[in-house]
Amino acid sequence: MNSSGFTVTWPGRGEPEPPGAHGPAPVISALVPPLGAASGDSTLVEPPRAASGDSAAGKPGVRPRDEACEPRPYSGAVLVGDGARIAEARADLESHGLDPVGLAQLVYLDPPYNRGGSFDGYHDNMPRHSWLGYIETRLLVARELLAETGTVWVHLDDAEAHRVRCVLDEVFGVEGFIADLTVESNPKGRQLDRFFAGSHDRLMVYARDPEKVQLSGGIAAAVDPGDFPHVGADGVNFRLLPLRNTNKRFNPRTTPTMTYPLYGDPESGTVSVDPAPGLVEILPVFGDLSPAVWRWSRDRARERADELVCRTVRGRSGPRVDIYQRDRHEAGRIKKLKSIWLAQEVGSTDTARAELRAAGVDGFRTPKPESLMRRVIELSTAPGDLVVDLFAGSGTTAVAARELGRRWVVTERNPDTVRNVLLPRLGVSGA
Repeated sequence: MNSSGFTVTWPGRGEPEPPGAHGPAPVISALVPPLGAASGDSTLVEPPRAASGDSAAGKPGVRPRDEACEPRPYSGAVLVGDGARIAEARADLESHGLDPVGLAQLVYLDPPYNRGGSFDGYHDNMPRHSWLGYIETRLLVARELLAETGTVWVHLDDAEAHRVRCVLDEVFGVEGFIADLTVESNPKGRQLDRFFAGSHDRLMVYARDPEKVQLSGGIAAAVDPGDFPHVGADGVNFRLLPLRNTNKRFNPRTTPTMTYPLYGDPESGTVSVDPAPGLVEILPVFGDLSPAVWRWSRDRARERADELVCRTVRGRSGPRVDIYQRDRHEAGRIKKLKSIWLAQEVGSTDTARAELRAAGVDGFRTPKPESLMRRVIELSTAPGDLVVDLFAGSGTTAVAARELGRRWVVTERNPDTVRNVLLPRLGVSGA
C-alpha cells in the first residue's frame, strides 16, 4: 500500500478469495478504429476467432496470429470479461498499441453501488465486507494500470462512498487524494428514498503519483464569453479585474511586499510603476479605504504594465482612483471547475437514457451521460492518451474517448450488455 501509518480493515480482508470470486478473463469482442478512419462497411471490426485446432484456441486474451492480416490502426477495444483480470488480455491488446498496464492516463470505475437488487449481470446487494473486498481488488488493478502521471476516478453514491474513500486512501495514499466531486445525477430527486430525495453521485479522484500527476483543473467549455464584455483594439474581448486583492486576509500586515504605490492617469488609463508628470499615486485600498495589497508583485506589474488600466470609481466613501487588469479571453483559455457539477452542465441519468435511445439502443438502467464523461476525459487526458474503463456498461466512456481522439480499452463482464447495447451504440456513434 502507498500510505504510511494508515490502514482500514473489515472481516475477511486479506484472506484468499474463494474460487470463482472473479468473472471470466476478458477477451476482445471488438476492435474499433478512430472516428473518420476508412473501415469498410462498419466502424466495428471484430477480431477473428481461433479455430478449435489452433494453438491459441481457448487461451483467454490471446488473439491467434494471421499472417495474411495486416495491422489496422485501431483506437479502442471492447473486452468481455471481468475488469479485475484485464491484465490477462495484455498480450492481445499490446499487439494493437493498446497495452494498458502502467500506461493508462485515466482509469474510470463505475461499479455496482451496493444498494440492493441485481441488474445487468452484477449483484448489487453483496455483504458489505465482500463488496469492499471486491472494490479493493479492482482498485489495486487500477493502480497497476495507471501511468505515473495518471488518475483514477471512482463513481459511487453515498451508500458506500465514505468507506471506499478510506480504501482509496490506503491503496493510493492519503497524499494521492485530489477531489471528492458531487455530481448531480437526478435533478428531481429520488422521491422513493426514505428521508431525503437523493439527487447526486460522488466522483472520487486520486493520483497514481501526486508529484507527477497531470490533471487540468478546468476546461475551455466552462468559460462563458459573456463574462468578457469589453473589446480591445485588436478585437479580443476582455474583462476588468481589480488588481487589488479583494480577500481581506491578504493585507499589508500579512503580505507586506505586495503593497507599494503605482501611478496612473484616470483620463488616459495609463499605469506605471514609476512616478511621472501627470500621474497620480495610487495605493491599494478596500472599499472602506482600509489598506489592502495588490495581486501582482512590483516586478510583475512592471513587466505587464500594458495590461493595466487606471479608472475613477465611485465607492462607498466617494470617488477614488483604482487599477484594473485587462483579463483577455484568449483562444484556449480554460476555467477552473467547481467541485459540484450540475446536471445542466454534465447531463443526468435521464439525459443518458435519451442518448441511448437516440443511438437506437435501450434496456440499460444506469447509463452515464456523454457530457459527464467528456468532461472527465478532457480534464485527465490529452489526445492520444489511453483511457481504461473497468465497468464499461452502456459504453459512454468508449463513445466519449473516441470522439475526443483518445485511445481506449473498456471491459464489461455481461456479454448481453456488450452485444445488445455497447457494440450497437459504438456502431451508431461512428456512423
